[in-house]
Formats: sequence, structure tokens, C-alpha cells
Amino acid sequence: MKKILVANRGEIAIRVMKTAKKMGIKTVAVFSTADRNALHVKYADEAVCIGEAASSQSYLRGDKIIEVCIELGVDAVHPGYGFLSENSTFAEACEKNNIIFIGPKSKAIETMGSKLAAKEAVMKYNIPMVPGVDHAITDLDEAKKTAKEVGFPILIKASAGGGGKGMRIVEKEEDFESQMNRAISEATSAFGDGSVFIEKYVTKPRHIEIQIMADSHGNILYVHERECSIQRRHQKVVEEAPSSILTPEKRKEMGEAAVKVAKACDYLGAGTVEFLMDDKHNFYFLEMNTRLQVEHPVTEMISGLDLVELQIRIARGEALTIKQEDLVIHGHAMELRVYAEDSMNDFLPNVGFLSTYKIPVGEGIRVDNGIEEGMDVPIYYDPMLSKLVTYGKTREESIELMIKAIDNYHIEGVATTLPFGKFVMEHEAFRSGNFDTGFVKAYYSPEKLKANLDVEAEIAAMIALQKYIADKQVLRLPIE
Repeated sequence: MKKILVANRGEIAIRVMKTAKKMGIKTVAVFSTADRNALHVKYADEAVCIGEAASSQSYLRGDKIIEVCIELGVDAVHPGYGFLSENSTFAEACEKNNIIFIGPKSKAIETMGSKLAAKEAVMKYNIPMVPGVDHAITDLDEAKKTAKEVGFPILIKASAGGGGKGMRIVEKEEDFESQMNRAISEATSAFGDGSVFIEKYVTKPRHIEIQIMADSHGNILYVHERECSIQRRHQKVVEEAPSSILTPEKRKEMGEAAVKVAKACDYLGAGTVEFLMDDKHNFYFLEMNTRLQVEHPVTEMISGLDLVELQIRIARGEALTIKQEDLVIHGHAMELRVYAEDSMNDFLPNVGFLSTYKIPVGEGIRVDNGIEEGMDVPIYYDPMLSKLVTYGKTREESIELMIKAIDNYHIEGVATTLPFGKFVMEHEAFRSGNFDTGFVKAYYSPEKLKANLDVEAEIAAMIALQKYIADKQVLRLPIE
């Protein structure tokens, strides 16, 4: 493998390229007209424009990407996450053109891409499931009957969904019909498939996922867990590793369940098995993401592994040399997704010109970054600017370092999730570990964030005033 095309943009494209370069592999970037001056374009050895700004005309054009691979003699494609990373048709097209797809085989992507097919595949392994239906529903009367049988509260989920789209929590029977129609409409719009399924809503759940690695020689490892319960709109914002609530016994139990899920679909490469955990620490299979996760850096920090390097080695046909017993957790890591979103306005995207963009540096601080000062944040794509990661010997140390790193991250021109991240890190529920996926609903509001920011501004003003008075006194001292 001498040349890899990274079929993505932003921070994840650069992240993959860094490892490829470390391994002596040439890199090719693809970009849209909106990303002509993007960092990932500058970082790659070669770069090719594949279309207009809209992702449907560029980053989602698998046919154009394969044309570039053939033209430039590319050996393999790394899809990153999002875009074509879980597109079985693209993976199959790569295979047919003798281009290595750095990820699982198309059949595994297809199976796990449908939540219902995924449930069916893992059932024979006796993995705990959330009570609900095992088939897709589009008929309203059937759905209403099923909802009553499962019992409220229920969760309506798009079968082909992800990222919180086509998902509705229904607390009461009288709200069911309107929420069902919304879920079907949203699923149809986002995925071209309006089928949904219904399951019992686990109240106060924790969202815990297991990182797995599988090679073509029959070896499957679980690389511990990540806690991803701090979410807005069913999408993660803060992640950490390890989880503060798992015992070694429960970690082993969940890890072994994740390995069974990988076996169920003959998995290859890096993948993540996601579970919900209730307040009694029972866990239930949620889904499998057949790609590298956004939050993979926290796993790298506590394991010492380069997951992208492992992906590439597995794709080259190499066997994993690590054994399960070799994987020991060292320290604790936090990650904040730094989105160009307005935390004061329902986390709506807030794109624009970055007049100031300075990232924090220092021991225990890692920033997977995809943008620089003087650039525009484009409106066409996911508004994530970077991932801010901190590492400490303990959870408390990594939280304190995260607060310090947020204070030293200077962005002007767009609103970001940095203030929200600090709000989370300073909140007693998060610090104590006593939180769940309802954290934002239970504890957060723009008014509370504003109050925190006002207190910080007042303290900063007092410090500045004290310094001013002290400086004046120094100036008045007589010269000896």
C-alpha cells in the first residue's frame, strides 16, 4: 500500500493523513470548490477537486472518487466518518475496482446499516436487546397497536437512521400519531427510507460504546469503552474514556458482547458497538457503527494505540499482534467536539469568517484540527471545527485540564460549543459521574450558561482592576 486517498475533509482527513505519512504512505485529498483552500488540501501530497460545494456533488460522489483513484494509481481509500464511510455500495465499488476499502466488507456495512437487520444478526448470540418490535413499520394503525403493547414511554427510530434523525421519544399515547408522522417524514427526507421501528424507551440511560478491532485472521479485540452520554439532539458533544461507572467485571462483559456482535457480521477493521445502560447497570445492544468514530482519540489516549494505523495494517492483510490481555487502561481522557454552533440559541449552526483562531497547546492536550485563522466556516457541511482532547492520570485531572484548555482556545467570528463544554466540566452532576443522556434537558439552559459567563466576566474585570491598581502603585514607588 503506497498511496491512500482520504475520501473526506476537515480534521478527520488530516488525522488519517498524519498516520499515513508516519507509515511512509503517500496521500491524496479530494475537495469541493468550497474547500479549495482547506487545510486537508494543503496537507496532502496530491489533491483533486471533485465537484461543487454541495456534498451531493462532491464528497458523496463515489463514482468520481473511484475515477480519481484509478487515474492517480491509488491503492486504498480511507473514508473517515460520515459521507461514504458507511455506504456499502461505495465499499463494493472499491472492491470491484481492486481498490482496498479501509473498513469492513460491504456485506457487514449493509447488515449493520439497518438497525433491524443488525438486531436480527446478533439475536442468536443472546446479546441483551431493548424490548420492542423486530420488523419495520410504516402503517400507522399497526404502529399504534405495537406502541401500546410495548408500553409508554417508547422510542420511534428510523430503520436506516443515524445521527439522531428520524428519532422521536413519545411519553404519552395522545402524542404518538404526530410524532410517528414526523419520524417517518424525517427518515424519508434524510435516508430515502421511511420505515421505522418501535422499542421501549430506556429512562435515564447512559450511552456507552465499545471500540473493537478485527483482522482477517480471526482475531477480534475490544479496546475498552467510551462514555458518550452528554448529547444534544441525540448527538454526542462530550465523550470520555473510560466510563466512570463500569466495574472491571461489567467492562469485560460488555467487551465480550461487542466481540460477539463483530462475529455476527464477519467484521473487519475498526468498529464501535453501542449500548444503552439503564440505572441498574443492565446494558442493551443499540447499534454498530462500521467505521472509525469521531471520538476515537480518547481511546487512543488511554490505550496508547494508533487506531488509524491498525486500520491500515488490517486492510493490508496483517494480523493483530496485540492480545486482549495486553490492553490495559492508562489514565483518563476527555473530548469536546468544538462545533461552530450557538450554545445560546438551541445549538444552531453559526458559520462565518474566523477572524481569530488560536488552539491551546501543552502536555496532555491534543487538538484534532481542520481549520485555521482567516478561513470561512462553510455552511455546506457538518460545523465541527475540531476535537479538543485532554488526558490526565485521573478523571479529575483530565476535567481540570479540559477547563484550562477551553480557556486557552480563542475563537472569534463564530459562536462555538466551547462555553457549553466548560459548563459541562464545571457541573456537579458531570463531575460526580451521576448523569445520563438527559443531562442537557435536566441541567442546561442558555440562561444558566449566560449566568456562568457573566460571573466569569465579573471575575476577569476584578482581576484586571486589581492588576491596574498594583501597577500604579509600582509606578509611584520612589527611585533609590
